[in-house]
Amino acid sequence: MDMVSKSDNGRVKGAGLAALRGLALALVSLPGAVVLFVLSVVSIALIPIGVGIVTTPYVLTGVRNFANWRRVLAAEWAGVRTPPAYRPLPKDATPWGRTFGMLGDAATWRDLRWLPLDMTLGFVTALLPAALFLYPLEGFAIAAGLWRVLADSGTYWYGFVPVSDPGTAFGAGVLALALLLLAHFVTPRLLEVHFRLTKAVLGSSQGELTERVRVLTETRWDAVDVSAAELRRIERDLHDGAQARLVAVGMDLGTIEALLDKDPAKARELVAQARKSSVEALTELRALVRGIHPPVLAERGLGDAVKALALRLPVATEVDVELPGRAEEPVESAAYFAVSEVFTNAVKHADADRVWVDVHHTDGMLRVAVTDNGKGGAVIGAGSGLAGVERRLGTFDGVLAVSSPAGGPTMVTMEIPCALS
Repeated sequence: MDMVSKSDNGRVKGAGLAALRGLALALVSLPGAVVLFVLSVVSIALIPIGVGIVTTPYVLTGVRNFANWRRVLAAEWAGVRTPPAYRPLPKDATPWGRTFGMLGDAATWRDLRWLPLDMTLGFVTALLPAALFLYPLEGFAIAAGLWRVLADSGTYWYGFVPVSDPGTAFGAGVLALALLLLAHFVTPRLLEVHFRLTKAVLGSSQGELTERVRVLTETRWDAVDVSAAELRRIERDLHDGAQARLVAVGMDLGTIEALLDKDPAKARELVAQARKSSVEALTELRALVRGIHPPVLAERGLGDAVKALALRLPVATEVDVELPGRAEEPVESAAYFAVSEVFTNAVKHADADRVWVDVHHTDGMLRVAVTDNGKGGAVIGAGSGLAGVERRLGTFDGVLAVSSPAGGPTMVTMEIPCALS
């Protein structure tokens, strides 16, 4: 959505929406940043006595989720993109390894530096759009007659206008109108300033290219490991499934050949058995191929493939797709299986009964957002399905952000840079 539309009505709506978003952001960012900053300082201070070894990974995970939530809002509300660049932790990391692995990550310290800035200057820049948009209401009220009540206790100042009589009250109304016109044009930009400030701190200020290369290198190795594991799975499934059935069919055919003259009835029975085995082998092969690359994805693209996935879910699902073309096949495949994993999490782990999916392409980014009304609490942790999704997207320089407070809802946002054909 454009922050400011081309029509006058769109601009008013855009300014009002930016003011409301800024107010909501200010009311959430101040207490959220204060609580997380205090918890982080206390938890890190308790590391020498051992308590912080256990608590710090959980606190820093909360900080990362809070920062990722702000990254999602920055991309959605202002088009300001700040990809996370956290170092992946080993799957079998001990509390000690997780604590010092996270503390050894430069991205963690950027998050911690951002928290005090967010509770001060970030709070002001988020509240300013709302204040600029709402302050004219006071001026209109003064011009409409409130000045009589206010003037009883002496001269009342509205901005730089001293209000004491009908003439000055009219001047306050004129100033309010001027401020409203200013808010009409400036408020959406002020909200963008807030997110630009967030990006300046959360984004890598130095060594960004080095960090990017490191992350891409690690995700490439992860992709190689995943590919090798997938090949082994395919080999195992073929050996234990379709191959075994086809061998059995071959043996049955040899027996049938020997029984055609001696025992035709038994031969017919074995023919039926061989036919059944061949059908089962074909079904398993189709399922295996579908797991490698679903036919609907190859034939009709990502949008229809996601809709097909949604139709198979046992919960109510709404899918909104806006794709003017098709991405490259590997990108579509990565996005498809990422969505499939998120669907599985929503149904099996979040106990959701409703899921919303939005798939669109804008500014050179394929963006998929999956929201569910489940119990929340999802994190990108070592060994979780979301960690696998993050590695899959990282192969294509994509990012994953998760907002999942306790009690829900959960919103998983995936972005992959790509061009559409």
